[in-house]
Amino acid sequence: MLSIWERNEFIHYDNIIIGSGIVGLTTAYYLKIKHPLKSVLILERGLIPTGASTKNAGFACMGSLTEILDDLKTSSEEEVLNLFLLRKKGLARLQSILGHDKMGYKANGSYELIFEQEKSALEKIDYCNQLLRGELKQDAFNINHSKLEEFGFKGVHALIENRCEGELDTGIMMKNLIQLVTSMGVEIKTGCQVLSFLDTSNQVEIVCQNPVLKNELVLKAEKLFICTNAFAQQLLPQIDVTPGRGQVLITKPIQGLRFKGIFHFEEGYYYFREYKGCVLFGGGRNLDKETETTTKFELNQFIQQSLLDKLEQLILPNQAFEIDMQWSGIMAFGPTKKPIVMPHSENVYIGVRMGGMGVAIGSEVGFSLAEMV
Repeated sequence: MLSIWERNEFIHYDNIIIGSGIVGLTTAYYLKIKHPLKSVLILERGLIPTGASTKNAGFACMGSLTEILDDLKTSSEEEVLNLFLLRKKGLARLQSILGHDKMGYKANGSYELIFEQEKSALEKIDYCNQLLRGELKQDAFNINHSKLEEFGFKGVHALIENRCEGELDTGIMMKNLIQLVTSMGVEIKTGCQVLSFLDTSNQVEIVCQNPVLKNELVLKAEKLFICTNAFAQQLLPQIDVTPGRGQVLITKPIQGLRFKGIFHFEEGYYYFREYKGCVLFGGGRNLDKETETTTKFELNQFIQQSLLDKLEQLILPNQAFEIDMQWSGIMAFGPTKKPIVMPHSENVYIGVRMGGMGVAIGSEVGFSLAEMV
């Protein structure tokens, strides 16, 4: 039951976006740039963005050597290069929106740990450098023996350095992105669960759950943008999106920590970094993919134990540490790493399935969605 004031001012919008992650926020940003007088509303089911945008490790990465080599097993050189360029463009776009300070960006470089059984990958460094050189104008990868000794990792055969990548502070980035779009006149309603939508010839009706009255509320928009990534099947059951949960933990500050920057190993399935003197470590989804194909925000104790073991034996050998926090985030995958960015109907647009690369490509997807209108 609505009042006349609610019906007049809180129901009708020019554009409604579902999802307040990187894709949803940048879609709103570019819609306002393109049509500053049109109204934009973002609907978020959580009290804060709930998905991967605030759960990730804060990597500004474009792909490690073994990840690229693995992609080349199932994709052409052109497809792999296009994905690399998409990541590069997306990171540049995100920096152009916020600037380095407002996303906590640091160019400390990235490194990949190569183990004995993977040493054949080292023979492909020149090949991958040549593949990427046309865009980068420099070599992406080189072996750095001195850093391997400096960092103190155990059981690592080689260390590959990539100077093209960096790191960011996810919390600072998301907070400033939210503040930016709201300063442009974008409204964000949190705690709003979207149940369904109906595209008519004139508008889109979006059915929401009212968290206070526990009844349904119907909002109306000229255009609807679905930016819910791994949760897209809740509104579009037929869409080809497979959720993939990622496990993460962070230690308490470690005195005398020997490394900075971001690190990958095992084709990008594991990743860790220094953050304010702590070690943030995530991954291991490949150990139990069946269980991790879920949208439930829970801890997988088997994978968490694997992370702890690798912290103790590989990353911080002979060094004491304590765990501060553990959490999980939900990513979205498909048969290829290409995101789904397309019109669903005349008035509904989709930008989902970031493939675990949302930080890198999310803003480019948001720009593309806004350009479709």
